[in-house]
Amino acid sequence: MKRLKFLFTVLLTAVLTIAIVTGCNSQGEAPSDPAASGESGGSGGETLVMATSADYPPYEFIDTSSGQQDIQGFDVDIANYITSELGYELEVTNIDFNGLIPALQADRADFVMAGMTPTEERKQNVDFSQIYYEAKNTIVAPEGSNLTEPTSLSGLQVGVQLGTIQEEAAKEIEGANVVPLNRINEIIQELKAGRIDAAIVEDTVAKGYVENNPDLEFNTIPNAEEAGSAIAFPKGSELVSEFDRVIAEMKENGELEKLVEKWFGQPIPEQPEAGTEAPAEGTESPEATESPEAAPAEPEASPPS
Repeated sequence: MKRLKFLFTVLLTAVLTIAIVTGCNSQGEAPSDPAASGESGGSGGETLVMATSADYPPYEFIDTSSGQQDIQGFDVDIANYITSELGYELEVTNIDFNGLIPALQADRADFVMAGMTPTEERKQNVDFSQIYYEAKNTIVAPEGSNLTEPTSLSGLQVGVQLGTIQEEAAKEIEGANVVPLNRINEIIQELKAGRIDAAIVEDTVAKGYVENNPDLEFNTIPNAEEAGSAIAFPKGSELVSEFDRVIAEMKENGELEKLVEKWFGQPIPEQPEAGTEAPAEGTESPEATESPEAAPAEPEASPPS
């Protein structure tokens, strides 16, 4: 009898032990469902960082009218539309134009929009989208200078933005003394101070600065090839095809035309006085941006390429 009681006790203990172990194991294995474990699920849209140089209206500039340092412009609107269509969030950071491609190479930005032209030299370091806008170069000079031809710049001090196709164009003018500067605002400041004689600037940008500086004039360079603007990406970026698809759609559905009319069909917002500093907004490193002379301190702009 005692032996039966002993065997019953052993069997009961074994059954209870197995039940406890099984229960613990089932609890530890439960989080196999990603949703339950919190490992996956459809997280919110990924944030893309756009680098620009916000001193080039109407492409991109600093708008202080709201009391904040807001980066606005043609490129910013296009970037907002594209990223929204693709389900991304957008973050904009403002740096000097000459540092934009290095920012892509250092993975500090996902793409660059700054009126940049996809030259063969740049294509060696970054990939580009299709062209989304085309423009021409102009000569900006004091009113009455009558500098209408590239040859008229021979022997003169010619301001250009560092790293742009305007700099390359100026270097091809025989006898011109090229003066590279970081920002368009600086070029306008130097021009108004008489330290340079003229500048080569993209037409839409020149228009905005001249409107705010009536003592300056600009003349489109005859027979100049149109310079297209494209979006730059790190080499091998998968975003190129995604962005190209939306750019093509914007051209077909009229969205791009609406933005062209918005930014190029209306007067350019007034810019702060030349030589004044206004920290760029951006999301990474705010940098001081100077602007051409104009009325009340408002937007600043960004450079072409």
